[in-house]
Amino acid sequence: MRDVAIVGMGCTKFKARWVDKTYYELAFDAAKMALEDAGVDKDRIDCAVYGIYNDFFQRQYQPDAFVHDYLGLGLKPMVRVNSGGATGGAALRIGYAEVASGLYDICLVLGVEKCADCYNYEVAMATPEVLRAILYTADMTYDNPAGRTAASGFALAVVAHREKYGNPTDEQMAKVSVKNHFNATKNPVAQSPKIITVEDVLNSRMIVEPFRFYDNCLYTEGAAAVILASKKVAHEITDNPVWIGGLGASVDYVMPGNRPNIYTYESSRVAARKAYEMAGITNPLKELDLAELHDAFTGTEIMAYEDCFFCEEGRGGDLIDEGAVMPGGEIPVNLSGGLIGCGHAVGATGIMQTFEIATHLRGQAGERQAPNARRGLVQSIGGTLCTWTVCLVLEN
Repeated sequence: MRDVAIVGMGCTKFKARWVDKTYYELAFDAAKMALEDAGVDKDRIDCAVYGIYNDFFQRQYQPDAFVHDYLGLGLKPMVRVNSGGATGGAALRIGYAEVASGLYDICLVLGVEKCADCYNYEVAMATPEVLRAILYTADMTYDNPAGRTAASGFALAVVAHREKYGNPTDEQMAKVSVKNHFNATKNPVAQSPKIITVEDVLNSRMIVEPFRFYDNCLYTEGAAAVILASKKVAHEITDNPVWIGGLGASVDYVMPGNRPNIYTYESSRVAARKAYEMAGITNPLKELDLAELHDAFTGTEIMAYEDCFFCEEGRGGDLIDEGAVMPGGEIPVNLSGGLIGCGHAVGATGIMQTFEIATHLRGQAGERQAPNARRGLVQSIGGTLCTWTVCLVLEN
């Protein structure tokens, strides 16, 4: 396989509502930024991969065709990816394969989501309609009629982990929320920059045990894009490429009852292990400079410390207590603000996380810059109790 580099990237602001933009206009904005960043025009793009999670959000089946049309890429090949919350990471994986295989030299990978378009302002509030659209991800025979939501599903794993290991505690989860909201104050594209305290989190209303309001990410609208290129073309385009040094993916049993346990996310462990093997990493805590982990809920970030092998199983809570994952810590996590602080524009999220790591590796992250960053991890997960995981190791 050929080496693959990120040569251009762009990310719109993540917002609760883009009233004045369609989903394909948001996609256009991110693609334009990526093309300008790479210093190429659309005619250099050989193919495209689109991460768009939910047709109901856009009120449009096959929205990828309309994005492709709006970008002026007609007659060029493209494919759409949909892997729940892991959609952005999965799109990057397909884009990587397109270039690494030698099939194409330059690939646009773009994620976009415009969730609040799924409801009528005159007759409904946004949140119930968005949750109803997400519920179609769950099993339609049993989970959906029972009212399973993303929060209640992931809560099962956090509770199981807590019963086995005694963590994550409410206080540890609150510290994650405080950290990620604070990190978002340094990120100009973040939806929820906020200075809050542990007490603020613990006193916020309960959503589903053990998640309180501030333990949850918010639904978001936005788009992010990267341009991937082969080694030869990358060196022609830029003097500052960011390389995909490792990539791993896994899909767990979607029915939790078919898994040996739910207190670990085995798809994340498999994907991370494969990405590390490809990148030649044997000690992630020492060999990674930063990470963007999927924190749709605070407890899942703490579980990810373990599933990405930053610590032993059952010791994830120690990393937040000891400050290892804080800015300036041994391995800063979610300097973007993560999904909790920056936002979760589902199809765009994994690409936003990649944009964030690459920005640090380029030394362009401003006041949130991780010093001397040379290598970072992106973890993109989705589906019922983390069915899908894609992990990428980026390096300069």
